[in-house]
Amino acid sequence: MSDKTLDAVVIGAGVAGLYQLHQLREQGLDVRAFDTASGVGGTWYWNRYPGAKFDSEAYIYQYLFDEDLYKGWSWSSRFPGQSEIEEWLNYVADALDLRRDISFDTTITSAVFDEDTNRWTVTTDSGETIDTQYLVTCCGMLSAPMADLFPGQSDFSGEIFHTARWPRDGVELSGKRVGVIGNGATGIQVIQTIAEQVDQLTVFIRTPQYALPMKNPSYGPDDVEAYKARFDELRENLPNTFTGFEYDFDVAWADLTPAQRRERLEADYENGSLKLWLASFAEIFSDEEVSEEVSEFVREKMRARLQDPELCELLIPSDYGFGTHRVPLESGYLEVYHRDNVQAVPVRNNPIARIVPEGIVLEDGTLYELDVIVMATGFDAGTGALTRIDIRGRDGRSLREDWGRDIRTTMGLMVHGYPNLLTTGAPLAPSAALCNMTTCLQQQTEWISDAIGYLRANGKSVIEPTEEGQDAWVAHHDELADANLISKTNSWYVGSNVPGKPRRVLSYVGGVGAYRAATLEAAAAGYKGFSLS
Repeated sequence: MSDKTLDAVVIGAGVAGLYQLHQLREQGLDVRAFDTASGVGGTWYWNRYPGAKFDSEAYIYQYLFDEDLYKGWSWSSRFPGQSEIEEWLNYVADALDLRRDISFDTTITSAVFDEDTNRWTVTTDSGETIDTQYLVTCCGMLSAPMADLFPGQSDFSGEIFHTARWPRDGVELSGKRVGVIGNGATGIQVIQTIAEQVDQLTVFIRTPQYALPMKNPSYGPDDVEAYKARFDELRENLPNTFTGFEYDFDVAWADLTPAQRRERLEADYENGSLKLWLASFAEIFSDEEVSEEVSEFVREKMRARLQDPELCELLIPSDYGFGTHRVPLESGYLEVYHRDNVQAVPVRNNPIARIVPEGIVLEDGTLYELDVIVMATGFDAGTGALTRIDIRGRDGRSLREDWGRDIRTTMGLMVHGYPNLLTTGAPLAPSAALCNMTTCLQQQTEWISDAIGYLRANGKSVIEPTEEGQDAWVAHHDELADANLISKTNSWYVGSNVPGKPRRVLSYVGGVGAYRAATLEAAAAGYKGFSLS
């Protein structure tokens, strides 16, 4: 006997979960959202580490389904910080009166599909069970931290924190010896922010990153009025670009002279955003010669700032192309390494062996004594949030075991063998990595809402991808991915940061607009590739 019976359970109260809850409630469903956190925000609740901020422009990282909701919030700058973003999501929750249907401080531990009733039994960490027809996961693509990585972590006599579980009250770093493990997008934000606060900063670097300088102007009333006036344009444009940003690839490399190419690269670089990555030349993802030329352009910019040959060797990539890893934005990050209190330690060929009470020990026995260790070590992306829940589909099959063998989905929206399990931010959709997240998550939750509405209007109660439909999507995804240089590069984009994880490009690389068209086409054809009953 279940403690509660619902039409739909939504897991997560971040960008996707809030909008999904709103849409299903508007349909008249008895729906409830659950979140481990004590408040709304998802990523922007948990990631409160020093320096956390947008690198999507604030005015595009917004919901576009309601003009009044959009215009009722004003951003203070182009790329605001975590606290302001969390405030915005609280504004959304309040404006839509969502809190009354959210259970906070509650973790979903298991979900089992009952083939006799065609319903899910969902269990929480308190032992509560919920009987629900639809299970919608809005858990986030980057929400399962890679935290327990090194032998001896529990022996450390100082304090150790993963960036995605930063204490709400902050951490006192002034006057301390701090070690940062990881220099991806998160690590860069932490490093550039705390360098001047700490007594000594030691950065353990395995993989150098291409990084672009951020230009982050403050917004006055005129700036806010200007971007709000673009609401209709943004609502029309964003869902149809390649990455869900306002800018897009619009010129071919071969159509320009070398001088024109350089002019375009310089202009996009000076934009101070991700434009160089997401709207300069699409060929950086498919043509090795173009990739190398654009990569060298970025290296040249980085060398001019670093100057020191040893730092250039350690901090500038040479063995993979620009854009095949997640590209971070930074504010004075490279210059941090010129400070007397900052040391960069290479660990690619001399990795971290263990953590001891005094600090971090490398393979060659070198000890770095530390008071605080910051783990900017990333996530089990795309899959981790769901495989950390015990999800059981038809015939008792386990999603954790299925994805442990081969990561397969249908459009990143459903998985064959798991009826009425609808997913956002899952593998094989742009939202797994290559997208302005609000653009993609809005589109996915709207598709899910429409699918549930279609079932209800047509006297159906179950939707599941067919095996043939899923095979066709995986084959299409892989064909595009295999032609993309991302697939040739080790990164979390292909799951190589997680030991034993099956290798597959996690994100659909055919473009946000093309993905949206494909999902809408399937729906318009009576949910082609899906079985409805």
